[in-house]
Amino acid sequence: MFDTMTMTKTIGAICGTFLVYLLGAWFAETVYHSGAGGHGDDHHAAYVIHAEGDETEAVVEEGPSFEEVYATADAAAGEGLFRACQSCHKVEDGAHGTGPSLYGVVGRGVGGVADFGAYSGALDGLAEAWTPAELNAFLESPKSYAPGTSMGYNGMRKIEDRANIIAWLDSLDG
Repeated sequence: MFDTMTMTKTIGAICGTFLVYLLGAWFAETVYHSGAGGHGDDHHAAYVIHAEGDETEAVVEEGPSFEEVYATADAAAGEGLFRACQSCHKVEDGAHGTGPSLYGVVGRGVGGVADFGAYSGALDGLAEAWTPAELNAFLESPKSYAPGTSMGYNGMRKIEDRANIIAWLDSLDG
């Protein structure tokens, strides 16, 4: 009674029914769901009409400044954070990796390693020297700080981590 053809037809009918159900659910969601207040709330108004008295200011919570965080930075913690950098950078004087040596980088001129010739040119004219504040801005997002840089690092999000690693780099050359 049950041969291979009957089983194939039965499985095909179940799969076809499931497909029709999924397509019907998708079509109904597309047609009847407007996105206003529902779970598919990714639709936006074409334009916004501002009414008088509707001047709400966004409250932006700002943490401590970089100078405050840098004053209390932990160089020992920065040494541990350097693991993410050591695949491309070295901290020995004159030893380069894919990137230039970071020995003495704090206070050094931007693009100031004479025997490292692989600079991308994106840093030209951005700053005179690598001050802690400039390094902080660069490490937060290298691609935003210097568009076109060949540094493939996405950035360090925590200001405390940036301050710690800069303090450690500053401590290397005494």
